[in-house]
Amino acid sequence: MCKGLELSYFALSRFRDILKLSVLAFVMVALCFSLVETEAFAENPVWTIGVDVWTPPFNKSLKHKEALYVPLKSASKKWRIAAFIPHLKDSYWLSANYGLMEEAKRIGISLTLYEAGGYVNLNIQRDQISSCLATSKPDGLIVGAISETGLNDILLEASKQGVPVVDLANTIRSPHISARVASSFQNMGLLTGNYLNKLQAKKGGPLNVAWFPGPRGAGWVDSGVLGFTSSIAGNPINVVATEYGDAGRYSQRPLVAKALADFRNELDVIVGTSPSAVEAAKQLQAQGLSDKVDVLSYYYSPDVDEGIRKGRILAAPTDSTVTLSRIAIDTMVRILEGRKYYKHVAPSVIVIDKNNINSWDSSNSLPPKTFRPTFFSEEY
Repeated sequence: MCKGLELSYFALSRFRDILKLSVLAFVMVALCFSLVETEAFAENPVWTIGVDVWTPPFNKSLKHKEALYVPLKSASKKWRIAAFIPHLKDSYWLSANYGLMEEAKRIGISLTLYEAGGYVNLNIQRDQISSCLATSKPDGLIVGAISETGLNDILLEASKQGVPVVDLANTIRSPHISARVASSFQNMGLLTGNYLNKLQAKKGGPLNVAWFPGPRGAGWVDSGVLGFTSSIAGNPINVVATEYGDAGRYSQRPLVAKALADFRNELDVIVGTSPSAVEAAKQLQAQGLSDKVDVLSYYYSPDVDEGIRKGRILAAPTDSTVTLSRIAIDTMVRILEGRKYYKHVAPSVIVIDKNNINSWDSSNSLPPKTFRPTFFSEEY
């Protein structure tokens, strides 16, 4: 009888231990699911990336938390989305083009892309969006804006029609956007300025800099200027020339040429947009000045990547443009389907130079070399 009691007690103890383990396992699974669902909206990921989530959304002081972004497996229906970008003269937007199209195909929605031909063409972008709202009746709009406030009346109309708007990359100042998927160009300028500060400390003497921020009136340019100038303030870095212009190589070419002509014997560094940096590297090489004048870009593109690999451009920060654009698609689908989404999110920015260019995951920032501009994921 005692033996039976002993066996019963042993069985009861084992049962209790198993029960404890089962409860613990259940709690751990529930906890893991809760964390993933809250931070990353788990869905059997095909891609993931570390992101910054602005808290609160749209704050200008760069306050954010870090999270892991995990996309949806698929959309619940074939939503019809229209995306608008400033142009394709800057290969930054080729990266965005690729990310938008690839994610639209993967997630199972229809996407049509419009490009306005340049930052001087605000009226064209306005007409494109107005016409699309009137005739195509899209379910949602993704907008890389030419002007931070120049589309506000049209976005108000989209809001009245119940069409959500996701602000992509460039920053729109409007109460009628549903979400912003954009890194802060203030931070991009800040990181570029920090890199320049380190370069100055390494060289030892004052540096004379020509600065090419991009087109006036674009929200990202104002932010980039703020970040860059605040970063170098108080350091022996002299900005001897500042030239604004459309972010295309043909527009930047005469601006770079003028700076080189005016300050040929004084210039130490050229800093600017991706087309500015690429054009500067080309002109410096042609004039035999590549060893005298360094070049920095304050954002990344396929052309900048090539320049860094060839030693013609020192460095540039990247907002992981391909995956940034994928997140814009994923965010729009979440909005349309009433799922959880971040109101202001972007991949964490990293600076790329010769020291890490061969070790980072470039697929987040660059399209395949064979990719060409594509305007439809499929017809509506």
